This record gives sequence, C-alpha cells and structure tokens, in this order.
Amino acid sequence: MKVDVLLGLQWGDEGKGKVVDVLTPKYDVVARFQGGPNAGHTLEFEGQKYVLRSIPSGIFQGNKVNIIGNGVVLDPALFKAEAEALEASGHPLKERLHISKKAHLILPTHRILDAAYEAAKGDAKVGTTGKGIGPTYTDKVSRNGVRVGDILHNFEQKYAAAKARHEQILKGLNYEYDLTELEKAWLEGIEYLKQFHFVDSEHEVNNLLKDGKSVLCEGAQGTMLDIDFGSYPFVTSSNTVCAGACTGLGVAPNRIGEVYGIFKAYCTRVGAGPFPSELFDETGDKMCTLGHEFGSVTGRKRRCGWIDLVALKYSVMINGVTKLIMMKSDVLDTFDTIKACVAYKMDGEEIDYFPYDITDGVEPVYAELPGWKTDMTKMQSEDEFPEEFNAYLTFLEEQLGVEIKIVSVGPDRAQTIERYTEE
Repeated sequence: MKVDVLLGLQWGDEGKGKVVDVLTPKYDVVARFQGGPNAGHTLEFEGQKYVLRSIPSGIFQGNKVNIIGNGVVLDPALFKAEAEALEASGHPLKERLHISKKAHLILPTHRILDAAYEAAKGDAKVGTTGKGIGPTYTDKVSRNGVRVGDILHNFEQKYAAAKARHEQILKGLNYEYDLTELEKAWLEGIEYLKQFHFVDSEHEVNNLLKDGKSVLCEGAQGTMLDIDFGSYPFVTSSNTVCAGACTGLGVAPNRIGEVYGIFKAYCTRVGAGPFPSELFDETGDKMCTLGHEFGSVTGRKRRCGWIDLVALKYSVMINGVTKLIMMKSDVLDTFDTIKACVAYKMDGEEIDYFPYDITDGVEPVYAELPGWKTDMTKMQSEDEFPEEFNAYLTFLEEQLGVEIKIVSVGPDRAQTIERYTEE
C-alpha cells in the first residue's frame, strides 16, 4: 500500500478541510503531517460548521484512525479547547485520535516570543498568527524543543529549562508580558492530553500500510508558504509540500501514491507578503464578499486576486501532483470576464516560470476568458456545467498538465462534483 497526500497549492485557505472530509470515506486512516493551530480547516455538513486547527479532518468519519504526526507542533491549551468542543458536539475523539510522541509542544513562552519577535520587526513584520509556531519550530531545529513524549519523562524539569531559556531571551528583548493565564490554561491542556493515545507514529503508519490499510496524509497551509519553496521570508516554518509528508510522518518517498493538489478558482492570501495577481478594486472586494474570505482561525480579511498559473504550475511541479481539485468555482459565477495570470513581466522581460523573488517589480500578464454567468451551487454533475465553465476547466488543465478531478461549487460536503468518473 502507498499513502496518498492532499495539500494546498496556493497561499493556504484553499479548502483542504472540506476535501479531506469528502475523501475520507475511501480511507482507513487520516494523518496530519505538519503545521499547528495557525491552520484552520473549515468543514460544513448537516447544517453544522466546524473549524479544525490541529485535529485531522477525518475525525467526523466513523471509526477512522486519525493521527497527529511528528511534523506537527501542538499547543495543549488550544488542543483541549478544540477537542472538548468536538466531543460536546457528539464526536468521540479519545478512541479515534492518536498523537505522535515526537510532535513538538508549543509552550506558553513560545507564544510570547512570537509576539515579541513580530513587534521587534516593526514594518518588516511577517504577519504571523501569533500562535507560537515559528519559535516552536526554531527550538525544534536548534535541538531545544519539548515533545509530546516528554510529558511521560522528566516533564517538569524539561519544561522549566525551556521556559527559563525563553524568559532570558524575552528579558534581552525588553518585552513586557504576563504568563499567568496562558500557563494555567497550558498546564490544564497537558493534563487533558494525557488521556489520549501517544504513539510512535512512524511505526504506526508503516504498520498500517503493511496491514493493507489506506492512508491519507493531510497538509496544512499551502505550497507557496513552504519554508523552502514559498515566497520567503513571508512563509510558515514547516515544509507544506508533498515531501513534508515523508519527514512529518516517517513515510519513505517510494510509499507516496496519489498527490491531490487543491486550489481555488481564484487566489487569496492572508497577512503580509507578495501577491502578483492581487486586486485592489471592486472586483477584489466582490471576490472577498462572495467567497466569505476571512481567516477561519484569525478572522483576518484575505487579500483576493485572479488565479496565478505561474505559481500554480510551480506548485504542481514541486509536489508531483497527480490529481487537481478546484474549490470555490461558484464564487466566480457572476463575473463577465475571468482572468488568469499566465506569465510575469519583470524588468521588461516576460517569464512563465516562478523566479527566486517576487517581492518587487512583478507585473502579471493575463489571459481572458468569458464568464459563465450561471449559478452553479445546485449542480449535481459535470453534465450541468455551462460551456464557458468547461472552457475554463480545459484551459486550466492545458496550462497545468494535470486533470481537475474534483470541482467544488459551494461550502457544503454535498456541493462537490467528481469528474472523469469511471462507468
């Protein structure tokens, strides 16, 4: 058996949570491989709306095994709040959810450090969610981290040492803070975590594969926020690309099967950072309103623009995408003309590849297609798609070289149309 990987191809917020929820009936196991509570996956079904931050999106599908992998960073306080809310809504977690002992813990002082570092950057700030993600991954790489497995081994001593080291850094930054409430909630979260099943996730995943179980690996954020391949330094602190599933779960590269790449029919971005196809006009505002483009964790308004095929082709290449999934097609239902960025103009030269830096002087070059001017939200199959929408799909497939297997025409689980279905 091989693992399939599902990840975002743009700057995050592509709708991964809904797609995982749609795909999970086909899988025995869903595993998160990177990121932390800065990522919010929104799912809507049966009249309810759920936002998952750290818990895999397969949690709603019967008795699937859900794994939080070693590549994830976990905040016990936020995890407790998220898990208790899910349990209160009737979704049993403790028997379904396994947590890697090697996953790193976000400490209260990591969150303080996050705020302190952002404040110190002034106008050059990255626009983090303030959840302590960056400082936690920094500690991991510098070999100073505290892991889930440490809860069972000399925990008080390890926590005290990490906290003291952070407080020394904060003293040097002259940053005023009060840890009392954060630490209280965090320690309660640690006690709550102890009720869950801690595992060596690399062994568990590989043993499940050996037993013939099907595994779906779930990524957070998006490819263009990858620490290596994203629009650095305006990126997250982990590998959001397909290779992150190998390091974030302990899966060998030759065990990767299908790679599902998710993208919106247009583009969005939260926070600071370059965005070549961003719109600052009524069209951008209209996309934001129709698409309800506000962060599921932060509530921040997302920047909107036309689809960027230069960046998208790059993402398809980096991830080895085998199947594409297009979200929020319905948001463009009322537009007369649909634009797609097919090249960048830089220093008077037109290029169709993603360059080292897109921070300054990048002008998008657009292709224009007629809009479909049809409400697609109630459509049940691709046979109902308007001609203009089919033309848009064909254009994208020709540009990207990969089939668009699934099209989403609304937020609900039911508003998902599969294409190229075998008779």
